[in-house]
Amino acid sequence: MGHPSLFFSLLVLICCVATTQSRSTPDDENPIQLVTDDLINDFDSSLPKVLGGARHALSFARFAQRYGKRYETLEEIKLRFQVFSENLKLIRSTNKKGLPYKLAVNQFADLTWEEFQRHRLGAAQNCSATLKGSHKLSNVILPEVIDWREIGIVSPVKDQGHCGSCWTFSTTGALEAAYAQAFGNGISLSEQQLVDCAGAFNNFGCHGGLPSQAFEYIKYNGGLDTEEAYPYTAKDGECKYSSENVGVQVLDSVNITLGAEDELKDAVGTVRPVSVAFEVVGGFRFYSEGVYTSDSCGTTPMGLRLVHLTLLLLEYSGKAGLRLSCKVLEVIQRPY
Repeated sequence: MGHPSLFFSLLVLICCVATTQSRSTPDDENPIQLVTDDLINDFDSSLPKVLGGARHALSFARFAQRYGKRYETLEEIKLRFQVFSENLKLIRSTNKKGLPYKLAVNQFADLTWEEFQRHRLGAAQNCSATLKGSHKLSNVILPEVIDWREIGIVSPVKDQGHCGSCWTFSTTGALEAAYAQAFGNGISLSEQQLVDCAGAFNNFGCHGGLPSQAFEYIKYNGGLDTEEAYPYTAKDGECKYSSENVGVQVLDSVNITLGAEDELKDAVGTVRPVSVAFEVVGGFRFYSEGVYTSDSCGTTPMGLRLVHLTLLLLEYSGKAGLRLSCKVLEVIQRPY
């Protein structure tokens, strides 16, 4: 199988996950909730009052109700409706092209691409270090299908909030899977410690980082605290690490060569879930199903490989090659 355009740029064996599962609770003071309730109960009379009978207004109302959207003013409702309409146009036009994947409306449909980048992605990171990885092929017959969720070592999805900290969830998810595999029971580890404390290893808190650099921090720091001892706040803060609350330590980590699908499949099939980092393009935020590809990804003018998002590769299946199944993609496909 040829290498997909959406490249897996950093692949670390002790690996893991990314996130985003958020719910909002509707209340009587929430303008958009009142609007959507009215639209559902009395569409003909309520819609013109808010959106003037605009096309896609009912779809927007259902979207807002489903995801518990909270907008403070009518002006914001109109702005979000405009963004939603543009994103809906992108989704529908893409799905008509006969591509090997489908897009669908999810909780990000009222955000512009710039807003999504700012709130959900870290700053682009240079992963050129993976041009030559250190993973050694096992030379064993790999299982045709493997799904680490069925084996029971994948920890639950967490919520990164409005903080570009997916790299921390990738790191903790990796270690949580390794811990469950080794000891037979789960553990929840602190993303916030990485946000607050791992800056000396070229990480930037809510503005991005890489799991490989986070693993190095944990290795030389002496450990990572538990989630209970050092809970997540979704914002940058002062380092509060305590050696008394360490849940795990890291001995070492291994990189997979950029684009080496044989190494990636070998690692997933023989080790455990693998952390992947890749460049995110605009349409990916609406991914629903299939094999995602893009002609927009590539090297920068300086020849650097830049990535924005880290995920957990949980499984592969079939002769066609790797099927990317990640925690973040699971969440995107399901109601929040």
